Amino acid sequence: MAPIHTRFITLVLSLILLIHAGESDIRLDYYSESCPRAEEIIKKEVTKLYHIHGNTAVSWVRNLFHDCMVKSCDASLLLETTNKGLVSEKMSPRSFGMRNFKYVNTIKQAVEKECAMTVSCADIIALSARDGAVMLGAPYIAMKTGRKDSTESYAGVVEHFIPNHNDSMSLVLSQFQSIGIDAEGVVALLGAHSVGRVHCTNLVHRLYPEVDPTLDPDYAIYLKNRCPSPEPDPKAVEYSRNDRETPMILDNMYYKNILEHKGLLSIDQQLVSDPNTSPYVEKMASDIGYFHDQFSRALLVLSENNPLTDSQGEIRKDCRYVN
Repeated sequence: MAPIHTRFITLVLSLILLIHAGESDIRLDYYSESCPRAEEIIKKEVTKLYHIHGNTAVSWVRNLFHDCMVKSCDASLLLETTNKGLVSEKMSPRSFGMRNFKYVNTIKQAVEKECAMTVSCADIIALSARDGAVMLGAPYIAMKTGRKDSTESYAGVVEHFIPNHNDSMSLVLSQFQSIGIDAEGVVALLGAHSVGRVHCTNLVHRLYPEVDPTLDPDYAIYLKNRCPSPEPDPKAVEYSRNDRETPMILDNMYYKNILEHKGLLSIDQQLVSDPNTSPYVEKMASDIGYFHDQFSRALLVLSENNPLTDSQGEIRKDCRYVN
């Protein structure tokens, strides 16, 4: 056994490391002293933008997914391509159809006026997703802050982290599991498709040359009217909404639709056929409160994936560029 004084020193060092780790963690009310109105300002801007451009609320939720799934919740998603060799993650095929990035800087500028160089773009992504989800009908959740912004882009590996709509359910579950989100949480997060839309480019493979047999035939006729060509122009805004009845409400219609074989993407329909996910689909279809609870739980886990803290990152002045 080690001498008492050696064990004491080891214990003290361990406590110091624990205290340091605790200080660097993200936490609730991180800006309570440095920028007390930060969350209030972000919510105000999200609300204002929603009333002008309703689809921004959907964009904020998608931003969180695309940012946090790729290595870290660090706002690397927002970086633009530069002449210094940085390539934007927004150039990845996985980012196809994403929009409203310019309004992130609208929120950032409002926060900068209150507290310059204090609130990170990564926290703005997280909080705007939380507040955007509320605008769409999800419950409010307390969210930790204190993330720092990345100084690099991960454009080269985006496709390794962001699931593709044609991937197998086992692969998708594995990718989410790697950041701590279980099958129940995956089913809940995919419920965000309730307020989304799918570009024809991503669904025509289920319509042409033959209709996918797992797709409701009558619904396939409707989709062919929305997407009349098997080779749609990717620059054209041709799309179909996942939920035609309540397209801008984050409710459980998505689950009711896929149970009726009216999912747009292959991954949507796999939720019904895979035994690891189908029980949750049925439960969420019948209980919106359960869906909202699980969505909130999974969104929190997603928002806390490997955040940069302390000296690991920076506070960008402009979310589009490294300082």
